[in-house]
Amino acid sequence: MLDRRQSPRDKVLYGGVAEINERGSTVDCVVRNVSETGACVEFNQAAKLPEEMRLTIPRKGRSFLARMIWRQADRVGLAFRTMVTDPPTSDLEERLRISQIKQRQLKRRIKELIGQD
Repeated sequence: MLDRRQSPRDKVLYGGVAEINERGSTVDCVVRNVSETGACVEFNQAAKLPEEMRLTIPRKGRSFLARMIWRQADRVGLAFRTMVTDPPTSDLEERLRISQIKQRQLKRRIKELIGQD
């Protein structure tokens, strides 16, 4: 299958909250994979979801305005339009976030090199 994503996704298992309308209605969800540009999100039920929503991932301390790209049963693919929260408040948090990104990139590169043998 051709992967048309702009950036590779990391497999994760994060709790998330999708705000699905202007009045603040929310639906709990599970983030299955995530990148800087999008995510795959799973909902418990076949909820009626709008084309655009706000996804909050508390563990990452981030919220995104997102657009639904695809839907299959209880999973949806989201493309992030913009991040709507402030960046981390301390320098240590920012350095940790950057370090985690670099670690994931290195792990992907190692897998690529091992696969070339």
